[in-house]
Amino acid sequence: MTDLTGVALVGDVGGTNARLSLCNLADGSISTPIIYSATNNDSLESVILKFKQETGQDFKLACIAIACPITGDYIKMTNNPWEFSITSMKASLGLEELLVINDFTAMCMSVTSLNRKALVQIGGGEPDPYAPVAVYGAGTGLGVAHLVHVGDQYIPLPGEGGHVDLAPANMSEDMILMSLRARIGHVSAERVLSGPGLVNLYEAIAMRNERVRPNLKPSDVTSGALSLPCDPDCLEALNTFCKLMGRFGGNLALTMSTFGGVYIAGGVVPRFIEFFKRSKFREAFEDKGRFKEFLQKIPVYVITDTLAGLRGAGATLRQKLGAKL
Repeated sequence: MTDLTGVALVGDVGGTNARLSLCNLADGSISTPIIYSATNNDSLESVILKFKQETGQDFKLACIAIACPITGDYIKMTNNPWEFSITSMKASLGLEELLVINDFTAMCMSVTSLNRKALVQIGGGEPDPYAPVAVYGAGTGLGVAHLVHVGDQYIPLPGEGGHVDLAPANMSEDMILMSLRARIGHVSAERVLSGPGLVNLYEAIAMRNERVRPNLKPSDVTSGALSLPCDPDCLEALNTFCKLMGRFGGNLALTMSTFGGVYIAGGVVPRFIEFFKRSKFREAFEDKGRFKEFLQKIPVYVITDTLAGLRGAGATLRQKLGAKL
């Protein structure tokens, strides 16, 4: 194990904003982030320079988590106009180390440093600290990754699991799938398990009931479900979302026997956490026939820490530098 000192830059870059912060390399603690708009700034490099100027901090090490696949040196973001070469930006900023990782790689690595107070457990027992972990989360899209513990290292396994086929389990969900397939063709899990997916669910249900309200936002669906009196189509959409989140999480748990826990990240679920806790999420998670008892033991946690992505970027860098997490 290496004792680390000093600070490093950590970032969490999505389709709309970039959040930059400083990570204390000794203990992994994170400073209050500064948020920069992707539409109001020309490049990631320019906001890093702004951050350096505004904080007055000099740093030679950085780890940036980005919401897009990382397949080589050149990064072109999916829902953000920024694009750059990692090696060119590293040289231009005078950095000794620049790691660029997928945002769900960071979410996986955050599991190694999250405070239990930032987790809401939804059933299951205690996690096995040496068993595989699954992390998935609904936001603008559906992110999926796994984490394994090998020796004294944590190894994140990123992927694009949000784009697997949607798997309905009853007639009502079959009808939703058919409605969405007629509109958009291939229906992935992300088409329902995301902010936009919540709207897709509402529209499929409301069209069946011949009472669609056009141009709803995800927040309109949740507020319609939670208001008194509720909108019945919004309520059915939110209930269906929770059940499908459970089925999808149970599939992840079966795939890698994730007795280390299943973690739900992203900004959607924490907005209605009390509803989620009372929903049929856990019932659907365990509804796997002969493997129900197997899944009953696996804990599920909702991550409520808004700095989790930054903590994961910091953990990734600290481990690379020799720290034991």
